[in-house]
Amino acid sequence: MTHVVIIGGGPGGYEAALVARRLGAEVTLVERDGLGGSTVLTDCVPSKTLIATSDLLHEVSRSAELGVEVPRAPRPDLAAVNDRVLRLAAAQSTDIADRVSAIGVRILKGTARLVEPHLVVADTEDGQVELPADGVLIATGAHPRVSADAQPDGERILTWEQVYGLRELPEHMIVVGSGVTGAEFASAYNGLGSEVTLVSSRAQVLPGEDPDAAALIEDVFTKRGMHVMDNSRMASTRREGDQVVVTLTDGRTVTGSHCLLALGSIPNTAGIGLEEVGVTQGDGGFIEVDKVSRTNIPGVYAAGDCTGVFMLASVAAVQGRIAMAHLLGDAVHPLDLRKVSSNIFTSPEIAAVGLGQREIEEQGLLVDTAMLPLSSNPRAKMQGVHDGFVKLYARQGTGTLIGGVVVGPRASELIHTVSVGVSASLTVDHIADAFSIYPSMSGTVGEAARRLHRQV
Repeated sequence: MTHVVIIGGGPGGYEAALVARRLGAEVTLVERDGLGGSTVLTDCVPSKTLIATSDLLHEVSRSAELGVEVPRAPRPDLAAVNDRVLRLAAAQSTDIADRVSAIGVRILKGTARLVEPHLVVADTEDGQVELPADGVLIATGAHPRVSADAQPDGERILTWEQVYGLRELPEHMIVVGSGVTGAEFASAYNGLGSEVTLVSSRAQVLPGEDPDAAALIEDVFTKRGMHVMDNSRMASTRREGDQVVVTLTDGRTVTGSHCLLALGSIPNTAGIGLEEVGVTQGDGGFIEVDKVSRTNIPGVYAAGDCTGVFMLASVAAVQGRIAMAHLLGDAVHPLDLRKVSSNIFTSPEIAAVGLGQREIEEQGLLVDTAMLPLSSNPRAKMQGVHDGFVKLYARQGTGTLIGGVVVGPRASELIHTVSVGVSASLTVDHIADAFSIYPSMSGTVGEAARRLHRQV
């Protein structure tokens, strides 16, 4: 029987464990904090639970437009909100652990390191354990980046892992960093009722995303009272009593009650034996892998945020599954980043799949583009939705769908139709000919596809 050792129990790790067991391997999984890893315990699950409360409050704030009178503006009990966040995260972790244990995976609580390519040593509560392995998967994740001039204290200066300890709603939250994490938390605290200042070092928020989507989100942020400071780079952050002062590189200062640092992530790759074994790491310490999750060392694989390939829980899970399929001789479909769908849980959400505008321009592809605002959608009008759009890209001549962007409420759900089309290399006519419900938000996806039809 093949023995697989997995270091890290996040999506990349536990999904790999499930696949390996189904393929007949003996599996040992070593996890430090709890099954689900940071995705479940401190990152994705907690943040989206917090955002769910924020979205509800935003919906209530628009009730007058739909003819509903609310006697007074509701305010969140942040202590109760965060208690729920942590309770749901813990329950999800327990569910995953039960599922993994039920199929015979051996779970060790502790840390682990590679001693040789086929030998892992785990430091557990019961002492050190040697784990010979036919194959090893490293899925150790990442942690928030901080700055020497902006050290979190867990009370007023916070990373995204620490915000769930807050018991009262911040009066004024300064969010430093306008990437996905920064934009999501800025949107969330704005919806919860905090004054929010978003410090962006770039000319526009979400600099790595679709330009039209980023422009729309920044406009929405501003309309909802957020102060967005573009082209503003943090020099330092310090606490002064119950206030936090953020100093910018141009000498300006911003003062608030709290500061959330969203400065990116650092892979958890230090001290796990990579250098000793010879595993190649790239810039920033990320593990280099190929499309089937192999490192340069035979039998050693890696998945998830520690690889820096595409820092999404869904991608980590796919990488882990692919690794075990390849190791254990099952059919393998290499990771294709051109078909990955992603979502940013701002309000409204931004979902995207396939090639985007930048990639299309860089590759010099000839495409037809259709972009329709959601404000013209009848269901959107009924629900009082004003901000959002659907954008589709199709190859000229063939009409093959190669990418799309949806901005709007529950864009994470609407993108699935586009994702199926991109994944299966369908044409826009396939999408257009499929029935959509009237009235529905998804009707705009079909209409955008019809706009791209070319007469043969």
